[in-house]
Parts: sequence; C-alpha cells; structure tokens
Amino acid sequence: MTYGGGNFHTGTVGDAQQGWASPLAHPAHAQPAHIAPAAPQEPHLQLPPVPSKGRAPWLWIWIVLGVLAVAVIGYYITGLGVVGVAITSFLALFPFVGIILTVLLLIDRWEPEPRSLIVFALAWGAVASIALTLLTIIVLDLIAMLLGTDPLLHEILSIIVRAPIVEEGWKLLGILLVLWMGRKAFDGPVDGLVYGMLIGAGFAFTENIQYFVQALYLGGIDGLATNFFLRGVMSPFAHAMFTGAIGLMIGLAKRGGRSIPLFTLIGYVIGVALHALWNASSTLDIFFPNAFYTVYALVEVPIFVLFIVCVVQLRKEEMRLTKERLGEYADAGWFTRQEVDMLATPQGRKIGKRWAASLRGNRSALMKSFVADATALAMARQRALTGRDPGAVEDEHLLLHRASATRQALLAP
Repeated sequence: MTYGGGNFHTGTVGDAQQGWASPLAHPAHAQPAHIAPAAPQEPHLQLPPVPSKGRAPWLWIWIVLGVLAVAVIGYYITGLGVVGVAITSFLALFPFVGIILTVLLLIDRWEPEPRSLIVFALAWGAVASIALTLLTIIVLDLIAMLLGTDPLLHEILSIIVRAPIVEEGWKLLGILLVLWMGRKAFDGPVDGLVYGMLIGAGFAFTENIQYFVQALYLGGIDGLATNFFLRGVMSPFAHAMFTGAIGLMIGLAKRGGRSIPLFTLIGYVIGVALHALWNASSTLDIFFPNAFYTVYALVEVPIFVLFIVCVVQLRKEEMRLTKERLGEYADAGWFTRQEVDMLATPQGRKIGKRWAASLRGNRSALMKSFVADATALAMARQRALTGRDPGAVEDEHLLLHRASATRQALLAP
C-alpha cells in the first residue's frame, strides 16, 4: 500500500527480531512486520482522518446510563433527602476531582485516551456500578433474611466478603465494556490502569455521598468531618486502586498477546483481595480499638507506595515501547533518529514544542498532532504485532500517513 510515495508492507519476514527488550512488549502470536524504506514524498499530502472505529462507546449505552442515573438520583434523594445529598455531593467532588486530575495529568499524559471513553468510565463507575450493586445487595439481603442468617455475622460478611466481590465485579464489567468498545484505544497496562482508576473514582464519588449523608445525620458536623477525613483525605484512592489493579492486569494481557480471561481473573482476585483487606481493617475497630489506623500505617500505606512505584515503571515502559516501535520506522527512513528521540522522550517533546512555537506561524498545534499521531502509530504497530487486532494494520497505514503529512508541514518553509 502506498502512502506519500512510500510503500508500506506488512507481513511476516525472515529477518524478524529474535530478542525483546521487555517481556511486557513481547507479542505471543505474531512476528514483527517488515517496513519498506520511505520514498520521497509529495509536497502536499491530504491528511486522512484519525481512525475512529473502536475508540468510542456505543450510542445506546449512553441511553442506558441516563436511565440508571435517574434511578440512582431518585433512590438517593428518596432515602437520604435533597439537602443532605446536595451538601455531601459538593464534598464528594473534592476527592473525585483530585483522582481525575491525577489520572489525566500524571498517568495518562503520554498517550491520552479518547475523551468519550474517559467520560464513559467515570459514568459507569458513578452510575451503573452503583445501581447494579444496589440491586444485587437488595437481592442478597432478601436471601439472607429468608435463610435466617445471624444479623451480626451477616453484617460482617457483607462488609468483608460480599461488598468486595459484588462491587469489583460490576466495576470489572465496565472495564470489559471499554475493552470491547474501545479495543483500538485500550492498548496496554497503562490504559487499563487509567480506565480502572476512573471507574473506581466514579464509584467512590457516589458511594461517598451515601456515607457522608449518614455520617451527617448520625454524628452531625463532627461526624461528617471525621468521615470526610477518613474517606476523602486518608483513602481517596482506595477504590481507584482496587479497580485499577484489575484494569492493569487486563492491559498486560492485551499488550503481550496473553490470555485475557486468565489475566482478568487474576486482576479480579487482586482487586477483591485489596478491597476486602481495606474493609476488614475498618471492621476490626469493632473488636480492637484503633486497629484501622494500625493496619492503615503498616499495610495500606506500603501498598499505596508500591502502587505509585508500579505506575512510574509502567510509564517508563510505555515510553520505551514507543521509542522501540518508532525506531523501526526510523530504520526504514520514515523518521530520523533525532525525531524518534524527540517523539519518545519527555524532554524531547518539550524541546520539540518550543521549537515548533518558534517557527513561522507558531506550529505548536502541528507538533502536538505529530506527537499524538506518532505515539498512536507506535501503539497500532504493537497491536499489529500481537496479531489480535485485524484492523491494526489499516490503522498503522493511516497513522503513518498522518504523521508523515504533519512532519512535512512542520518542516515546510
């Protein structure tokens, strides 16, 4: 297939790479495709549209979310009161916005996810996961009542066992929907982490409203302040971490061409275990005073630190993979090695943006597009190498064309 005068062929060749720099990037089902050398390009290329298929939620699912949103709002207002919900919704926004900013500005900066999928993830967590969890709990409570389960035992099991299994299960469904609807955007572990954390953030936002209202009614302002400190200050990332771990494991499977069902199960077990541990620490206060703070300091804080280290390493891996994949195009003459360094390193991107801003007409927007297209190109090539996305090769062609055209525009007199 010809783009801008260059022939770009895909297929298995005999000179396939034998070694891989990272196990995270190792595809299980395909070999590297051959990239033909770049040929001189025409001075004016028509920029093809960014591939959109497989990067957005289905239209009908927004209707479902809208119906569920009305149901959840009605349930909360009926059970908790308009004033209480209004006041605590404002308070719940603080940790909610904090998580969103952390995810979008720190974790998702390298290869930003489509906005529609980001909004869907937040909405699924805040609306669908809550609604489905409430329905499940109602059914399970009725079953427990019919079986005559001891009330105290039922309460403890509900907190430590039922809540983690049910809540993480419905949040997991949201991740799987993103994986299905946004199969061309969900490229690897960082993407899975982002979607999982956003779903967890949405869930925590709505759940916090309930807990804050109950604390306000039972303990007044002091009770609300204490509950806000525990949930909004000490543990704002709890749900985001639980579900983020699930998304991360699914992303690892997607990136490396491994078994998605197996890694989904592993991620779900990890998420449920973390959730159960967190809930158990608060339940221990019933029997051991200040047990929550002890477990928080000795267990939860180290887990959070480990989580941060994991995020940092995943971002480094994403940068390394971008540089490796774009380096293959540089070997074929599509980019220079200097351009690969500019596109695949944080410092290089900063320098590139400053350089573009200094050009005639301020070409910062072109540079931003060039970086985005080149990064998406690297990820599309990785998907093609795993052999799981039949449309990845077509995306690769289109993105290569876009990146080449944008590059020409940047270098034009």
